Amino acid sequence: MEVKQEIGKVIYPFVAFGNLEKPKPENILIKNATVWTNEKEGKIENTDVLLENGKISKIGKTIPTTNVKIIDGTGKHLTYGIMDEHSHIAISSGVNEGTQSVSAEVRVGDVVNPDDINIYRQLSGGVVASQLLHGSANCIGGQSGFIKLKWGSSAEEMKVKNVQFIKFALGENVKQSNWGDANVIRFPQTRMGVEQVMTDAFTRAKEYEAEWKTFNTNKNKTSDKIPRKDLELDALVEILNKKRFITCHSYVQSEINMLMKVAEKFGFRINTFTHILEGYKLADKMAKHGAGGSSFSDWWAYKMEVYDAIPYNAALMQKMGVTVSINSDDAEMARRLNQEAAKTIKYGNVSEEDALKMVTLNVAKLMHIDDKMGSIKVGKDACVVLWTDNPLSIYARAEKTIIDGAIYYDLNSDETKRNELQTERNRIIQKMLTAKSTGNITQKPIAKPQKIWHCEDVADVFKNGDSGE
Repeated sequence: MEVKQEIGKVIYPFVAFGNLEKPKPENILIKNATVWTNEKEGKIENTDVLLENGKISKIGKTIPTTNVKIIDGTGKHLTYGIMDEHSHIAISSGVNEGTQSVSAEVRVGDVVNPDDINIYRQLSGGVVASQLLHGSANCIGGQSGFIKLKWGSSAEEMKVKNVQFIKFALGENVKQSNWGDANVIRFPQTRMGVEQVMTDAFTRAKEYEAEWKTFNTNKNKTSDKIPRKDLELDALVEILNKKRFITCHSYVQSEINMLMKVAEKFGFRINTFTHILEGYKLADKMAKHGAGGSSFSDWWAYKMEVYDAIPYNAALMQKMGVTVSINSDDAEMARRLNQEAAKTIKYGNVSEEDALKMVTLNVAKLMHIDDKMGSIKVGKDACVVLWTDNPLSIYARAEKTIIDGAIYYDLNSDETKRNELQTERNRIIQKMLTAKSTGNITQKPIAKPQKIWHCEDVADVFKNGDSGE
């Protein structure tokens, strides 16, 4: 007698905490909440917000509606969703292409992993969007990806289009001072070498751009030689033409000064200095240059160039007119960015509303998307969070995290998912035990292992002229 096999349910994504159906946009009325608008209206008590067709549609008292989902916000707080300027989640197989000093051609957007459990975890902390950055192994690293955390969607569905950024880095990481004695072979090895890498790269980019301009001007001439396409230099030319923006890993005052001068020499500006833990030393120059700062709240002393960090950094930069955000650079910290922002109230006496902006509106400004995201304003994307308490309180929990009008995290549903996860785990264990006890185990023959090539093997191949097949 054939035993019917029990098959598990398909969920989206097909990992823990997936959904039976992909979340879909709904028309939602959130009633009677304290609304942190991030606009001139400030905080509005006992206010309704209507979300329609993925956008914020109406804000006001007792909004009349029909055929909408109603969520009672009485005693709760509604904010725009948190955005993380500096994240490394949801990237497949590493974040650094560290083999050369300039790798502007590589793209994080090509390797987004939509199944990373950190997406769901950060939704539970009210995060709706993250900039996925290349690592800091290179003076000029790879192109960034910017995603909305649409748990259960594909990588392409998560990407926010036309947000063009690239990662630069300065200091100890790029000059390999903390890589160990076996990794001191790549240029640059000094801070002056870092400056020269930047200068050389943009000199080549300007020459490359001029070559293509000459060719395109005379493209009807059959004698013209077509210039060689260079994806690395294409990205740098986009920077020169203000079509791609720089976020730069940075710590030391002298290097921050240096990079601003290099940028000004070539006619562009640095968009964001991230980490920027010595930003308080030259915030006036950053403001004059037009650079923003995305800082940690109070991380310090984890390597030599961080010893001058102070927790008042974000507040001091803001007071000098710099657009300041608080970032995570850490998968675990990202789901507590509301609390990280709250530290600026203690360290610098920043107002509650300005503190919240450091993880919402200010991030949108740095990413050049504040016309679409960052504040509760009619017409902007419906990416909002309903909190159980003041969002800057350690007691606040994200009750619902909504992206483009779809509920991607629900505190009550989370408890149900945890129970379902345990039930599914028990089902699989029981299935294994039953198969073992009845001997109903099909074992495929083990494939013949492939030869593992070591460095010595490769050297012998080239030495002996072997094809390696």
